[in-house]
Amino acid sequence: MEAYSSDRPLLQERVPDVMSPQAQAGYLSRRVLQPASRTLKKEMEYAFVKAGGTLLAGADPTGIGGVVAGFGDQREVELLVEAGFTPLQAIHIATANGADYLEESSRIGALSVGKQADLVVIHGDPSSRISDIEKVEIFFKDGIGYDSAKLIASVRGLVA
Repeated sequence: MEAYSSDRPLLQERVPDVMSPQAQAGYLSRRVLQPASRTLKKEMEYAFVKAGGTLLAGADPTGIGGVVAGFGDQREVELLVEAGFTPLQAIHIATANGADYLEESSRIGALSVGKQADLVVIHGDPSSRISDIEKVEIFFKDGIGYDSAKLIASVRGLVA
């Protein structure tokens, strides 16, 4: 909901670099022509969990645009910390809670022997400084390592 909130920046700094010029123009014109009058109510998620709810994470790269898959997932974890969760709680929400909800926690959702996992190598410590979650150096998917900077460079200006 950050993209719809008038009290938030139009886009994260890194997002326009990967967006196609058409996607940027479309998003910015919708955001300007249909200005959001809402403010982001981050505290609702914290209150929901405090009341016993299970919060799931996942970005929605649809709507009026401005949310890039991957970047949006990282931003959601940062917003959870803004809402009052510790960095470790926010990371848990983004990983283990989804696996629990899907009843797949015996197979995925946390690092342990025998579980399937995609891994992210981060330059920094997001458990103490959540903004470090954006400093991905390499990630492993299905046992293959991918250089984050090279992948981002390969889609620069193409994401719609």
